[in-house]
Parts: sequence; structure tokens; C-alpha cells
Amino acid sequence: MRLHGPALRLTVMVGESDRWHHKPLYTEVVHRAHRAGLAGATVLRGIEGFGASSRIHTTRLLSLSEDLPVVVVIVDTADRVRAFLPELEELVDEGLVTLEECEVVRYAGREPEQHVAPDEEHR
Repeated sequence: MRLHGPALRLTVMVGESDRWHHKPLYTEVVHRAHRAGLAGATVLRGIEGFGASSRIHTTRLLSLSEDLPVVVVIVDTADRVRAFLPELEELVDEGLVTLEECEVVRYAGREPEQHVAPDEEHR
């Protein structure tokens, strides 16, 4: 997939304990983005934060939280990201979903690794 120039960044902020059919919500968002053919998705785990409930969640030892902030970031063309938004309507009950215009400067994956037979390694 080629991605360069104007794009849209979709950010989904939810809690680590949020679930969709007994699995983490962020996992479902990533898998649906993958099935939708989006360019990529990254999940980031926060160490501290609060949202609409105004309850602070933190990793600090004395107030260890089981519901840390989790952010899913997806970047693709505006049309592809906007086409994905109905999926989030179904999934995200609590949290924050934002869109920001951005510019993709570089989007490149790793080259597929070539398998070398064990007996060819030392030739």
C-alpha cells in the first residue's frame, strides 16, 4: 500500500479494561482496522490519565490501576478513515474518538525476510 501526503489520524482513547465480547476493546479496534484494509494501527498504553469520569488512573505503586488509558492510533487517507468510523460507533461506548489532519512523510514496511536453509548459512 502506498501512503504519502495528506492523511487523517484517527485516535481512539479508551480504558484498558474496556471489553468487546470478553476481549479487550482495543484489540477489536485493531483487528477491525486490519480487516478494513487500513494502513496500520498502533496501541499505546498510558501510565496515567483521566477522562470524562474525572477519575485518575495511574501506574504509581500506591494507587495501581487496572484500567489504565489506552490509545489506538490509525493513519490513512481521509476517505478510508471516515469509512471506518461506523465500526467505532458500534464499539466505543465510553472514551474519546478524535480526527486530525496530518501529512504522511514516510510509510514503509520491512522487506520480507528471506529464509536461508541451515546448511546454506555458512557458505
